[in-house]
Amino acid sequence: MAVAFDFDSPLPVAVIGAGPVGLAAAAHLLAQGEEPIIFEAGPVAGSNVLDWGHVRLFSPWRYMIDAAARELLTEAGNWLEPDPDVYPTGRELVEDYLAPLAALPDVRARLRLNARVIHVTRDGFDKMKTEDREDAPFALTVQSPDGGQERFLARAVIDASGTTATPNPLGAAGAPAIGERQLADRIFYGIPDVLGALRDRYAGRRVLVVGSGHSAFNALLDLVDLADAAPGTTIAWAIRRSGDRLHNLFGGGVNDALPARGALGERVQRLVETQRLQLVSGFKVGRLTETAEGILVAGDDEVVGPVDEIIATTGFRPDLSLLAELRLDLDPAVESPKALAPLIDPNVHSCGSVPPHGEAELRHPESGAYIVGMKSYGRAPTFLMLTGYEQVRSIAAAIAGDWEAARDVQLVLPETGVCSSGILAERGLASAEVTCCGSAPVAEPVSQGGSCCGPAVPQVVPVAVGSGGGCCS
Repeated sequence: MAVAFDFDSPLPVAVIGAGPVGLAAAAHLLAQGEEPIIFEAGPVAGSNVLDWGHVRLFSPWRYMIDAAARELLTEAGNWLEPDPDVYPTGRELVEDYLAPLAALPDVRARLRLNARVIHVTRDGFDKMKTEDREDAPFALTVQSPDGGQERFLARAVIDASGTTATPNPLGAAGAPAIGERQLADRIFYGIPDVLGALRDRYAGRRVLVVGSGHSAFNALLDLVDLADAAPGTTIAWAIRRSGDRLHNLFGGGVNDALPARGALGERVQRLVETQRLQLVSGFKVGRLTETAEGILVAGDDEVVGPVDEIIATTGFRPDLSLLAELRLDLDPAVESPKALAPLIDPNVHSCGSVPPHGEAELRHPESGAYIVGMKSYGRAPTFLMLTGYEQVRSIAAAIAGDWEAARDVQLVLPETGVCSSGILAERGLASAEVTCCGSAPVAEPVSQGGSCCGPAVPQVVPVAVGSGGGCCS
């Protein structure tokens, strides 16, 4: 059933977020002859990506560039496309792709930087009012860094704001542990730049890493490298998984269907066996207490610490507050569009087994409102950047009234080679062509550190972390 759009409206289409998927949405809208207006909360396009700019992705460039964006860049004539077989860092993704794309005159003229969208409503309508609702444009309240606010009208809204700004808490029940908020300045959510910009924060300190995904593996490996150079650095690692379920914690090693995952897991396993780090299993964080000796972290029956710093690789969740006055149809558990939820449920699907989907699966009762990219997956960690690019292609076609193109959703997810990474060679491990985000079952696809192989926390498999990143991206 077609969605009711006012095709004669002169208003633009609002795109929230200038990360990879947001800029791809703008490129597809321009290709359709539509007028986008892009709101980016940060000072540059890809600001959230720069927060994890030190992390090298597990996908090469060939899987990172949207087709419509490539066409715009190629037509400009002064862009050198990166080597398709090279694995970029987050910073390289911005500098070599997003920044040149945002600098194109057709994009730059429509891009508002330092513009944080804080509310989206129907103009003059709260969520309760129905009569004539679909005839009203969307109204976006946009805040600048100095606290000033502006109001913009749009005929449709595409929210590609990602999830990295809203990390999951340490608390085992999905809520902050007691004392977590008070000690927020001692907790880093994600993978910190332990060997670079944040070296002084962790060198010679007692550090606790919480989470059992491959994002945790990356943080642990960096900390061990730091400990080799900075005596006094000690590492504890707390996971929720109990001792009788540790047989698959480190992956399958040489027998792992995902060799890169096995290589990372084997190294971390050796570190545990040689007591280079302390592993505490079956630990569910309940309370953090600051003492004169350091932070004590209490679980149900055990206390870890004292420690000086905590790294939480516990994943991310969508911030839906800015859309609170829109009529959304979200799955109560996954927090994705309800039609999409059964297609991406991480208990059933890995990244590569997710079927193609587009406008039809992403639409809401609020005609013309879409959530895309990593945010569209809610709490599921199986998002793939290629999936986001196809989402916005389909939506742009629908907004332009080309329903045949919108319904013709096609997506060929790479079965092999996506998650082999130069990061393994950098750490003295053999890089291998691996099946990441393929149809192989995942032993425990729970949120433990972000999006599978994602930009914010690149991993080798869908175990749980973004901006706009995703599995194997």
